[in-house]
Amino acid sequence: MIYFDNAATSFPKPQNVADAMLRYMNEIGANPGRSGHRLAIAAGRSLYSAREAVADLFHATDPLRVVFGHNITTALNIALRGILRPGNHVITSSLEHNAMMRPLRMLQQKGIELTVVPCTSEGVLDPRQIELAIRPHTTMIALNHASNIIGTLLPIHEVGRIARQNQLLFLVDTAQSAGAIPIDMQQAEIDLLAFTGHKALYGPMGTGGLVFGDRIPLDRFEPIITGGTGSKSESESQPDFLPDLCESGTPNAVGLAGLEAGIRWLSEVGIEAVRAHEIALTSALIERLGNIPGVQLYGTRDANKQLATVSFNIEGMQPSEVGLRLDEEFDILCRVGLHCTPASHKTIGTFPRGTVRFGLGYFNTPEEVDAAANAVKILAGETK
Repeated sequence: MIYFDNAATSFPKPQNVADAMLRYMNEIGANPGRSGHRLAIAAGRSLYSAREAVADLFHATDPLRVVFGHNITTALNIALRGILRPGNHVITSSLEHNAMMRPLRMLQQKGIELTVVPCTSEGVLDPRQIELAIRPHTTMIALNHASNIIGTLLPIHEVGRIARQNQLLFLVDTAQSAGAIPIDMQQAEIDLLAFTGHKALYGPMGTGGLVFGDRIPLDRFEPIITGGTGSKSESESQPDFLPDLCESGTPNAVGLAGLEAGIRWLSEVGIEAVRAHEIALTSALIERLGNIPGVQLYGTRDANKQLATVSFNIEGMQPSEVGLRLDEEFDILCRVGLHCTPASHKTIGTFPRGTVRFGLGYFNTPEEVDAAANAVKILAGETK
């Protein structure tokens, strides 16, 4: 089997991820922050250790400013709905996933103003267009770091400088990029970094969160969920400090133990090594697919300007048919369709048809790239 669906979730996971989760279940098992006995203390230490791993990964200033949630969709909702108010203006791009677009569209109906800056058909964003979109009442720039269908990297460092120069908050969706490419919140001047654990961080599903920069006004921040936190239990008001302000309810402590293990594994391998391996695979895949008659590739076609995600179509075949046949006849698993990002497909000209998406990861090999390219060549040859 060839697993080319890493843009949806990474597989396989490093063995230490499952080991860490099993160890938590067998040796700790308690609820962190809810009791004072030894196992609850051990659970709290495990949770804090996961915060430290995330903070170190993104160069955050304080592990306690790492807020965990179910996934990156939750994190983006916390950021957008926690800060934006009617009358605020937000700038985003035409390459956003619905995890960003749907909350923004909902808030637009409630009175925020939204500008969607267009990217090119290759997914390239000109930072000057962001700057030109700024208005007197602009509050935030909310941007995807990398496209989930064509892998194109957006210029977050340049946009971060623009945001800081104009006293705007900068929210970055790192669903695809976290773990696949180095990210430094300080260098990129990111105020809110949303991440997921189950993709290039090689953790389990059900993990993710939001990292708060130092400029976020907590006194005006509204959490989207309130409730028990294990802290200030004498009060019926929500705590006003992080992470408790945004972390009501029992956390997924087992999953977060696995997330920490995934990040620790990643730090041992080195993100630079992961990036180099994936660039080599992506370059080979782009070259092979680009030479097949009847195959249309999307994006920059430059592995150095994108992640290891490659979308294509075969002339005369629907993406759904291609995906089914790759699975059933060639044992290649991929994703087809609109990938929860209609705005992106409109940008690259594939709406409403969608594309076939190959999402490569660290555990894929050159031999798998060759096998997949040969399979696509066979399918494309049938349409001639």
